[in-house]
Amino acid sequence: MELFREFILESARRLPNLPESHPCAAMHGHTFRIQIHVQGPIQSTTGWVMDFSELDRHVQDLRGELDHRVLNDIAGLENPTTELLARWIWQRLQPTVPGLSRIVIQENQNSGCVYTGES
Repeated sequence: MELFREFILESARRLPNLPESHPCAAMHGHTFRIQIHVQGPIQSTTGWVMDFSELDRHVQDLRGELDHRVLNDIAGLENPTTELLARWIWQRLQPTVPGLSRIVIQENQNSGCVYTGES
């Protein structure tokens, strides 16, 4: 069984490794929709894989670091592509979220990425 919880982040960024002529090289903002997926068996006593409020607690500090911030100012996100942001989130959650199975990030309604850990 796999469950997910979605979080919204408002963040600004610029992608410094692009030519100046590229629109994403300039500072701009996104309303990121981030899904954290957890996979595991349904627990016999609770009837769920994980309590959503437990997942919220794991994500709370990350939200504080990322929400209404300039992503380029955060260590490890100097080039904050959506792909690198997904990996950054994974690396912080994976040690404490049992069954973490994927991070899905939409940077707008048409574009995003899915990260399932290093292969």
